[in-house]
Amino acid sequence: MTSTFLPSADNRPGPDVDLLPPSAGTARGRARRRVLHWLTAVGFQVPALVLFIVLVLVPILFALYAAFFRWGGFGMPSDYVGADNFTRLLDDPVFLGDLWRCFVLIALSLALQLPFALALAVALNQRIRGRAVYRMLFFAPYVLSEAITGVLFSMIFAPDDGLADRILGGIGLDGLGGEWFADPSTVMATLFLVMTWKYFGFHMMLYLAGLQAIPRELTEAALIDGAGPWQRFRSVTLPLLAPTLRISVFLSVIGSIQLFDLVWVVTQGGPDHHSETMAVTLFQYGFKRYQVGYASAISVAMFAISLVFALAYQRFVLRRDLEGATTTMRGDGK
Repeated sequence: MTSTFLPSADNRPGPDVDLLPPSAGTARGRARRRVLHWLTAVGFQVPALVLFIVLVLVPILFALYAAFFRWGGFGMPSDYVGADNFTRLLDDPVFLGDLWRCFVLIALSLALQLPFALALAVALNQRIRGRAVYRMLFFAPYVLSEAITGVLFSMIFAPDDGLADRILGGIGLDGLGGEWFADPSTVMATLFLVMTWKYFGFHMMLYLAGLQAIPRELTEAALIDGAGPWQRFRSVTLPLLAPTLRISVFLSVIGSIQLFDLVWVVTQGGPDHHSETMAVTLFQYGFKRYQVGYASAISVAMFAISLVFALAYQRFVLRRDLEGATTTMRGDGK
């Protein structure tokens, strides 16, 4: 008995028969697919957009609003002072000193910290015994929290009884020890040493990832052509590692502008503001002196500096890296 549900050989669809629904190729079907794709995209973006508005955009706008008031943080701002808080920034020696110290930290990071991380990454990218252990050891400081790092180095650089002074005394260099974090002439250098120990491992891992993405055939070809180690690094490795270097520089600069927790745990901005950063000054005025309006002006200034730098860096430095990085989603496959 032949099943009536199976088509016979005579009425089976040929290769040219369209098995899609009748509406699939129509304008209504394409519009329906576009609407479905749009709703799907909106459904995925709405939760993130809500969090961004509530946790980022609203605080930014409120800080900008509060910056035009003399406000202690209780109730709603009511004592409108116009742009006085912003003009006060330009006359505040502490804030101007914060800008200078921020510039110093950025310069030291770009001149010392990042080259040191790059040199270690290049060394640990070679085939040496135990390189996985070395990578773990160098990356371990970055895993520690800033609070633990600050307490640890406060003990190491404690005057007279700290590990640093004991080591210097043991090798006959007692005169080099002293009040590392309490002396205005040494506090920034010591603080930068702590920052380097804490963050160089992060940049080293970035560089290692970039180095491992470089095809080994290119360096082998340069070796066959007679290029020495420095020539291979300068002509092959460095140009191909340039996108990673640019991202590392960007993160280092933004981190220096927004530095707070490590400084607060170690020195709280002392002695006499000589290690204070913009974020520490903001905290001092906002949560210690209850001058929230002025602290809001500092936060707006920090945001503006970071935003201008980020936009300029993206426009003039990261432009080649971002070309072709944007994607589009279209339902017609075109």
